[in-house]
Amino acid sequence: MRFMMLVLPRGYTSAAPDTVPDPERVKQMMKYNQELLDAGVLRAMDGLEPPSAGARVTYDTGKPVVTDGPFAEAKEVLGGFWVIEVASREEAVGWAKRAPMNADEFIEVRKVHDYEDWPEDVKKEIGNFEELRQKAEAKR
Repeated sequence: MRFMMLVLPRGYTSAAPDTVPDPERVKQMMKYNQELLDAGVLRAMDGLEPPSAGARVTYDTGKPVVTDGPFAEAKEVLGGFWVIEVASREEAVGWAKRAPMNADEFIEVRKVHDYEDWPEDVKKEIGNFEELRQKAEAKR
């Protein structure tokens, strides 16, 4: 089973576009990333720039509307993520508990869809999703 561990740092909603992490925090994260890799569970990972450097596309009017960050109404924002492959939700939560987070951060653990478990009528609409995903991963 694949799980995404989403890092949500409080206060990141108002971070400047050029914000970079403290070198000591990077060192701690790299040690954790290596532990995930050494355990054979790491599938993907990355950090994200703050919302002030991003854009949001909404569709309230039926047409796309682009708003540049920061976003005043944002309460929680994604700061980064890991995708891990483990045997259970409990194992994924165990890995999240080991992450070097500060008191003003939290991790949300979410299972990635197992499309092969979906009903046949839904799987029919997925088409070549798995092939597309594999091609995208191969281009990395």
